[in-house]
Amino acid sequence: MNGFEKRTYDKKQQILRSAFDLMNTEHGVKNMKLDILAKEANVGKTTLFKYFGSKEGIIHEVFKQYINQLIMEAEQIIQQQLSFEETLLALSKNKISFIEKIHHQFYLDLMAYMTTKKGSGISLLMQKYILESKNMMLDLFYRGRKEGKVDLKYSDEFLLVYFQAIVEGISNPSVYDRVAPYTEQWTEMLLKGLAPAK
Repeated sequence: MNGFEKRTYDKKQQILRSAFDLMNTEHGVKNMKLDILAKEANVGKTTLFKYFGSKEGIIHEVFKQYINQLIMEAEQIIQQQLSFEETLLALSKNKISFIEKIHHQFYLDLMAYMTTKKGSGISLLMQKYILESKNMMLDLFYRGRKEGKVDLKYSDEFLLVYFQAIVEGISNPSVYDRVAPYTEQWTEMLLKGLAPAK
């Protein structure tokens, strides 16, 4: 990356960080006004259009960056080849950390954006995230069975539904605010429930 490309990249990242900060509030996407964003990012309004084309383009990139970060960090955890328990705990902490960093309105806006922009890169990216998450979980279940931590009587299909229910439950605003301090206990209880009877 030459000097010009680096300056362009840095400026885009500065704009996206500022846009995320504006969107990550109780007002969500509605809070993201281009005049305010230009001031917060310390750029001219024309720079916003030059790099992203429109307000919609900026919103799209913020959501895309957030989902890409989720995918990348989960992949890094899986690649560490930790034990089943350590991997599950690390994935749980990572997911809760991501949830803690966003206002619930940001999450709702992201979900609404994906459902209303069906052919968009975001919905395709989310499909990729769901597929990769499923494959990671299947790999994790295999590892758990091999280590004797997951009872063979539980099918992959059941385990996928079980974990989906847990993740969606954590995403509930009345739950996710209170979950973080109990990540290790929650994971331990989860593991004991999945473990074969002795």
